[in-house]
Amino acid sequence: MKGKYVILASALMVSVATFAQKDQIKAAEKAFRKGQAQEAVGILNEAESLIANASDSEKAQYFFIKGNALLDLANKNVEEDKNLSLAADAYVSLIAAEKASGKEKYSGEASTSIATIKYKLINSAIADSKINKHALSAKKLYDAYLLDKKDTLNLYYAASTYVNAEEYDKALKLYGDLKDMNYSGKETNYLAVNKLTKENDLFKSSLERDRMVKLGTHEQPTTEQIPSKRGEIYKNIALILVQNGKTAEAKEAIAAARKTNPDDTSLILTEANLYLETKDFDTYKKLIVEILEKNPNDADLVFNLGVISGTAKNVVDAEKYYKRAIEINPKYLNAYINMAALKLDKEGVIIAEMNKLGTSDKDMKRYDVLKKERQDLFRAAIPYLANALELEPKNGDVAKTLLGVYSALEMTAEKKALEAKM
Repeated sequence: MKGKYVILASALMVSVATFAQKDQIKAAEKAFRKGQAQEAVGILNEAESLIANASDSEKAQYFFIKGNALLDLANKNVEEDKNLSLAADAYVSLIAAEKASGKEKYSGEASTSIATIKYKLINSAIADSKINKHALSAKKLYDAYLLDKKDTLNLYYAASTYVNAEEYDKALKLYGDLKDMNYSGKETNYLAVNKLTKENDLFKSSLERDRMVKLGTHEQPTTEQIPSKRGEIYKNIALILVQNGKTAEAKEAIAAARKTNPDDTSLILTEANLYLETKDFDTYKKLIVEILEKNPNDADLVFNLGVISGTAKNVVDAEKYYKRAIEINPKYLNAYINMAALKLDKEGVIIAEMNKLGTSDKDMKRYDVLKKERQDLFRAAIPYLANALELEPKNGDVAKTLLGVYSALEMTAEKKALEAKM
C-alpha cells in the first residue's frame, strides 16, 4: 500500500511541474505581447530547468517565444551581440524540437526572424573583423551557419576567421566539418551593375542577369569564377596538425582528400607545400612535376609554384615559374611584382659584403665589382616594375620601389617623369 502512495506522489510531482512550465511559458508570451521582452526572457530563464522534461511541442513554443524576445532586445540595441547569439541558439533549438516532434507549428513563422538574425550576424561579424575582433566574428558566422546549414559559405568563413583569431582547435573542428561534407566552394557568380546603386548585383543565373540587362535596369554584365577552396581547407588542416606535432596525420588527411578529388590540382599543390615544409624535397619535386603535367598552361598554378619555390629559396625555379606565368598571361601583375622582388632581394647580400670591405686596393676593386652587380640587379628589376606599374598605375608600393631604383641608378629624367605621374 505504501508503494502505491510513492507512485502517486511521483505522478503528482510530474503533473505539477508540467503545469508550472506551461504557466511560465504563457506568462512569458503575455509579457512579450505587452512589449516587455526583458521580463519575458527572465521568466523563460527561470523555467529553463523544467524544459528538459517538456514535450517537443512545448519546447518549440518555449524557444519560439525566447527567440522572439531576444531578437526584439537585439533590435533595440540592448546587448545586441549577446542577444543576437542567444536568439540564434533559441531558434536552432526550436528547429530541432519541431523536427523531433514531426510538426512545424512555429518554423514557418520563425523563418523571417531566422533570416533577419542570420544577416544581422553576418553584418555584425564583418564589422567585428574590421576591428580585429576575429574570435567574436567567427562565433557569429558559425551561428549564422547553424541557422541556415545550406549556406555552407558561412561555415567556411567561420573556420577561416578562427584562424585569424589564432583559435586553431576551433578552426580545425570546422575545417573537419567542411572536409566531411566534401565542401568545394567552387562556383560561378553572375554579376551586373545596378544603374541606380552603381554597385554589382549578384544573380542566380546568366539568363536572369541578361534579362535584367535587356530590361535596362542593369549594365556591364560580368561572370566571375570562384575557384575551389579545398586546397586552402586541407592546407590549413595540415598546417594546424603540423603545428600540433601531428605531421603524419596532416599527410594522411591530404592523401585522403586527393583520393576523393583526384582532379583538384589545388590539393596537389597543398601536398607539395606540406612536403616542402617538412623538407622532403624529393617528394616535393615529384608532386611539382605532376602538377605541371596536369595543367601546364594554368597561369595561377604556375605562379603558385613560383611562390613555393621562392619560399624554399630556390631562386632559379622561382624565376622560371614567374616567367612562365607571364608568358601564359602577359597581364599577370603579381608575377611581375614577384620577379622584381626576386631581383632586388639579392641586394641585401651585396650590401652586407660591401659594408665589410676596407680601403685596401684589393677591397676597393671588390667594392667596384659589387657596385656593378648591385646596379645590374636594379636594371634587371626595372622592366618588371615598369610593367607592373603599367598594369596598375595607382600601386603606390611599386611606384616607390621604382623611384628608389631610378634614384640608385641616377636615372634623373626617369625619376622626374614618374614623380610627375604620382
